[in-house]
Amino acid sequence: MIYKKIASFVQCLLALSFFLMTSACSSLFEQDERPNILIIVTDDQRYDTMQYMPETQSLIFDQGVSFINGFVTTPLCCPSRSSILTGMYAHNHGVHNNDEDLTQETFVLLMQESGYYTGLVGKYLNSWKGDPRPEYDYWVSYANGETRYYNPRLNVNGEWLRHQDQYVTYALGDYVIDFVNKASKKNKPFILLYTPNAPHDPVTPAKEDRDLLPDLPVYRPPSFNEADISDKPNWLAVRPQLTEQEIRDNDAFRRNQILTLFSLDRTISKIMGALKETGELDNTMIIFISDNGKFWGEHRITSKNGFYEEASRVPFAIRYPALITNPYIDTDSIVANIDIAPTVLDVAGIPIPENMDGMSLIQLLSGDAKWRDALLLEGWPDRGVYSAVRTEDYVYAETTDDLSEFYDLQIDPYQLQNLIGDPAYQELIQKHKELLDGLREPTP
Repeated sequence: MIYKKIASFVQCLLALSFFLMTSACSSLFEQDERPNILIIVTDDQRYDTMQYMPETQSLIFDQGVSFINGFVTTPLCCPSRSSILTGMYAHNHGVHNNDEDLTQETFVLLMQESGYYTGLVGKYLNSWKGDPRPEYDYWVSYANGETRYYNPRLNVNGEWLRHQDQYVTYALGDYVIDFVNKASKKNKPFILLYTPNAPHDPVTPAKEDRDLLPDLPVYRPPSFNEADISDKPNWLAVRPQLTEQEIRDNDAFRRNQILTLFSLDRTISKIMGALKETGELDNTMIIFISDNGKFWGEHRITSKNGFYEEASRVPFAIRYPALITNPYIDTDSIVANIDIAPTVLDVAGIPIPENMDGMSLIQLLSGDAKWRDALLLEGWPDRGVYSAVRTEDYVYAETTDDLSEFYDLQIDPYQLQNLIGDPAYQELIQKHKELLDGLREPTP
């Protein structure tokens, strides 16, 4: 009798062990249903160039929400990308220029620790030597923000390879598709930063695009090579007008910059096709942004790193059918690169660190929260450190040891007339000065 009881007890133990083992295996191989994330960051692309990327416009912007007031908080490659990676203003993450290292923890590490398959294809930071970083499971990048378009040297998952006779936009696109194919076979969601170098200098178009747009109209807005800049800070007021040769060079640069977007547009279309073929498209949140804009001769400037609209305002869109069922254009909300990290963490169900300055766009898209009414723009160029506050209709800026600026964007969208001394605007100027002082405070 006792043997029967022991046998029965053993059978119960075996059954329980089998149940626990099969439950564990089932849990191990259960599909993680959280959304994939694809973040596309172009390089030096202006907000007014999306007409030259019709496929991207159609497949991303027109199928989600596009933001008219999309900004980067520091319009320079390395600081801007650091803000994307950390959700922080540059005065908090500490990267002020292109040669400084980012030491803050990035949101990608949090995604990896949460079970995401992580990847980067393209540019990381100008200050990074190009070797794989541990928070990325898949890595294709180049050294120190190299911008060579033909025969690129890429670090592919730890191995440096010279891609002879290849155009970098197409080479990077092929690696993105390789990542998507690999990721689609895993039982976990993915996050990929796709960061092509187009349309950054030296703006070398693909061979098949070099002869396009031979009659591109010249770009001559009211602020082009501005005749009178005596109302601007001294660093700008002493700048001479562009010479005829500088204007010709600027026009040629602009045309070639636009031409590099054609190959990028075709590449993004192929990537969208790969997402669709693998069944991942509609479960992927796609975010498109540029790291900064670029001056084309406005206010006599042909560089970047300034708070004026041409440098700080960028194309910005999100496609995610699960949340954005009816595509639309947001003409009012002020959104920025610092909002990407908290947005991605939010949609993945990961707690947002308290030191992030950005806000989750999920709140905005869902209509659940009051959105910001002011954004900080800041930079550390040699000509003078500046900080500005951008509201819906105005921008107020201070430059160290130089004249402050205030522009009414409703009547002066080209920022031609500095109203800092206008008696009619002093109350508004004081209000914006207080906003700026608050935004410049370091985040604990």
